[in-house]
Amino acid sequence: MNVLLCPDSFKDALSAPEAAAAMARGVQRAAPDANVQACPLADGGEGSLEALIAATGAERRQLRVQDALGRPRQATWGWLGEQRTAFIELAEASGLQHLANHERSALTTSTFGVGELLLAALDQGANKALLLLGGSATNDGGAGMLQALGARLLDQHGKPLPPGGAALSQLESLALDELDPRLADLRLEAAVDVDNPLLGERGASAVFGPQKGASSEQVEQLDRALKRFADMTAQAVGHDYRELPGAGAAGGMGFAARAFLKATLKPGIEMIMQQTDMATLLANADVVITGEGRLDGQSLAGKTPIGVARAAQRLNKPVIVLAGSLGNGWQACFNEGVTAAFALADGPISLEEALPRTAELLEARCESLLRLWVAAD
Repeated sequence: MNVLLCPDSFKDALSAPEAAAAMARGVQRAAPDANVQACPLADGGEGSLEALIAATGAERRQLRVQDALGRPRQATWGWLGEQRTAFIELAEASGLQHLANHERSALTTSTFGVGELLLAALDQGANKALLLLGGSATNDGGAGMLQALGARLLDQHGKPLPPGGAALSQLESLALDELDPRLADLRLEAAVDVDNPLLGERGASAVFGPQKGASSEQVEQLDRALKRFADMTAQAVGHDYRELPGAGAAGGMGFAARAFLKATLKPGIEMIMQQTDMATLLANADVVITGEGRLDGQSLAGKTPIGVARAAQRLNKPVIVLAGSLGNGWQACFNEGVTAAFALADGPISLEEALPRTAELLEARCESLLRLWVAAD
C-alpha cells in the first residue's frame, strides 16, 4: 500500500514538514509495511519556501535585507543552480510574522526587501524566479520592491516617495527608465493564494489592511492611494491591471508583479505541486492524506487541501483531509475531490490547549484512518 502525505503547515503549531512527519508516525503504527511518501506542501503563503526547498533540494541562501519597517534582517531564499531558478518568499523580507502587533502599520510598511532579494537572484544569474506572495505586512502595491529594482516614484517636487502605501497618494511621476535591465530576461511566476483585485471592497486594503494594522479610515486612505498608483501605472505601461484576479495579493504585490515585471500569476498550490512533481506522486498513491489548520468554504479559493484534491480527482485517487477545525461551508470540499474530512480534536478543547497537541492529534488520526483502511482493504 502506497500512502502519500502532503499537508500544509498547521498555523502556530507545526510546519508542513513537521506535520508530514507526525502523519507518517501514525500511519506506520497502523501499517508498518506501508510505503509512505511525504511531500510537504504550501499554497504560496508563509512556509512555501521551506516546502519548495525540501521538495527540490534547492540550495538555501541568506541575504541581509530591509524588513517591512526598513530594519535589517537575514532573509532566506532558494537557488536551483542547474535550472538557474530562484525561490523568493515575500514574507522572508516583508512578512507580518516579523512584526510585533504594535509595529503593524499598513500605511508605512514597504516591500523594498523583496526587491533586494530579486536583485540577489539576478546577480546570481537567474533566468527564472518563483515569487511567493503570502504573509505580507505591506499594503504598498509593490512600490518598495520597484524602488529597490531601480524605478523612481516621485512626488510633485521631484523627490522620491517615502516608504509605504499611504505615500502613493503623492505620486506625480513614475519613471521606469532605470529599472534593472536584467528583469527583461527574467521569467517570473508569482504564487497567489487569493483572487482579489487591487481596489474596492474586495481589494487589498479593504480585505487585508485591517490585519496589518489599518483602521477603517486608513483602509479608505490606502485604497485611494493605490488607485492613484493604478492610474499612474496604466499610463506608464499602457495597460490597466487593477481588476486582475490576484492583483490584490500581498497588499497589491500581485499588481506590481504583473504590471511591471510581466509575471504570470498562478495559484500557489498549483505552482508548488508542479515543482514537486505531484502528478507522479499521486499516480503512485493508493490513498492521499493532506491537511492544514482550517478547512472551510474559503479553502476553495486555492488552499492546499483543495488543490491536492482537485489534482487527485483527475486520477481517481481518494483524498482525506485532516484539519485543525472545520469551519462554515467546509462540506463544499466534497465537490472538489475530497473523499472525507475530519477535525483533529478528540473532545471539547480550546485553541490554546489544541496547539501544543497538534502533532499528537495528527498521529492519532492517521493511525485510526489507516487501521480502518487496512481493515476495509
